[in-house]
Amino acid sequence: MDPFVVIIVSCLILGSVVGILAGMLGIGGGLIIVPALSYLLVHFMGMTTETVMPVAIATSLSTIIFTGTSSALAHYKLGNIQRYIVLYTGLGIAFGAIAGAQVASHMSGELLKDVFAVLVILIALQMIFGKQKASDNEASKGTLAAVGGTAGILSALMGIGGGALLVPALVWFRVNIRAAIGCAAFCGLVIAVFGTTSFVIAGWNAIDVPEHSLGYVYLPATAGIVATSMFTANIGAKLGQRVNVRVLKAMLACLLVLVSIRMILGIE
Repeated sequence: MDPFVVIIVSCLILGSVVGILAGMLGIGGGLIIVPALSYLLVHFMGMTTETVMPVAIATSLSTIIFTGTSSALAHYKLGNIQRYIVLYTGLGIAFGAIAGAQVASHMSGELLKDVFAVLVILIALQMIFGKQKASDNEASKGTLAAVGGTAGILSALMGIGGGALLVPALVWFRVNIRAAIGCAAFCGLVIAVFGTTSFVIAGWNAIDVPEHSLGYVYLPATAGIVATSMFTANIGAKLGQRVNVRVLKAMLACLLVLVSIRMILGIE
């Protein structure tokens, strides 16, 4: 079968899985998209580890523009988005996402792969053992901007929406959990827009990207993932009401750890 067709079909399947898991567990798809897309591009498009990571991360961020828009609108209608929190966190995130994408585009592929894998392991451990606790510290304007900036940098480095980073951080600074989730949904969109734009600019003249790419964003993969994930997210949300989400989240976290270790050892 033609490698391009394999990529498209695989991305349609990947989008279905990502949508269901996002709907069930409320996680972003980047934790799954980046390693899966890296594997596909290496084995079917002939890319190397050195060149594949910026493409996989940028493409993952581009899909969040579409899924993040839907999520942010849903939380806005539910009244979970507080302007004060979103404004200052969003400002930090915008600058952080731009900086993170630029840093990622200038890192060696091997180093970026290892950084991604280690950060995923830390997030997976947070998913298994972490508890959302509040401190005695209030969220000031500077604190919100700093939290947003840090989340923006790390999220752009990983190609994720940032919810796994933002929600526990905001709750720690005494932000209501629903407001924290709503803010994370909106800020995930901000990360995606600014991070993707930065990756497009950084990779505009790159010669080692696949055909049909916009900068570092591989458009066929974006289209395939978005085409199915937008529909399966609703299915996942309904399934989440019927299954033991905590057990499923622990299983997914264990899978992420194994995938990350495999990435550290090599994806070629």
